Amino acid sequence: MLWVIIAILALNLFQRKHQQRSQKKRVATITIASLVLLLNILFVVILQFKLPQWLAFPALLVPIAVGYLLRKRIAIFKRKCASCGTKLDMNSMLYFDDNLCPECHKEQYPEQYTKPEPEPEATETPELLPSSARDVDEIDWELWEPTETAVVCYVFSGKEVLLIHKKTGLGNGLINAPGGRIEIAETAVEAAVRETAEETGITPVAPRQVGVLNFQFVDGYALRGYVFFADQHTGEMVETAEAAPFWAEVDRLPYDSMWEDDRYWLPLALEGKQVTGYFIFDDRKMLSKKIESSD
Repeated sequence: MLWVIIAILALNLFQRKHQQRSQKKRVATITIASLVLLLNILFVVILQFKLPQWLAFPALLVPIAVGYLLRKRIAIFKRKCASCGTKLDMNSMLYFDDNLCPECHKEQYPEQYTKPEPEPEATETPELLPSSARDVDEIDWELWEPTETAVVCYVFSGKEVLLIHKKTGLGNGLINAPGGRIEIAETAVEAAVRETAEETGITPVAPRQVGVLNFQFVDGYALRGYVFFADQHTGEMVETAEAAPFWAEVDRLPYDSMWEDDRYWLPLALEGKQVTGYFIFDDRKMLSKKIESSD
């Protein structure tokens, strides 16, 4: 009986090679081996304790009765194909739960015999450069980096504000507030005081930041500008090589001669709001804008 058990367990090991199609038959062989082992134990008990040998017959009935109760689990080995009725080969009979001949198995499960079509290789979408954007929403402004940083400073005196006719540099020929680029080791507020004094002779006192403006130009240039307001000043207004300053009425600002974005964010800043602006320009033409403001 031990050799019978070993043979059944060996069969179970071979069934593991086909475990995707032999779950039930693997359980069946283990169950059969367990019943043979039970019978072997009963016979050993009879011999060990020198019991009457006729007890071997009722001992034989015990695994047979248990096997009958478990017949649905162990009587699953068929000799003929469950579909076409042809005689099964040894592999199909012992290893495969479906009890199908190879031809019928291919017919019922064709997907297991056809190679899946290779998925097309994923093509990476090229990253959109900020200079290629034509809408502010196409730019990730949190990752966006300016080429340069600059300041503009609006100095107020009563109902007037100090503006300049810009003679040189970016925006020459337009009307703007005095300002310029921030130098190395210089803060934005220090740059606002210095640039205003250099361009107009007017030195703003205690300027306060009221906004941040982010400009992306289609030629690749990117500028971040910090906007300051100053309610007090010292010095006398003079024309310089960079700018021709003048006082303009706050209620009558010459927006038609200024950068196009000014007419959208500057009124909000004059109302006392903190402003953040995002703009795309093609030279001096504004292509897209987004403005955020808070009290």
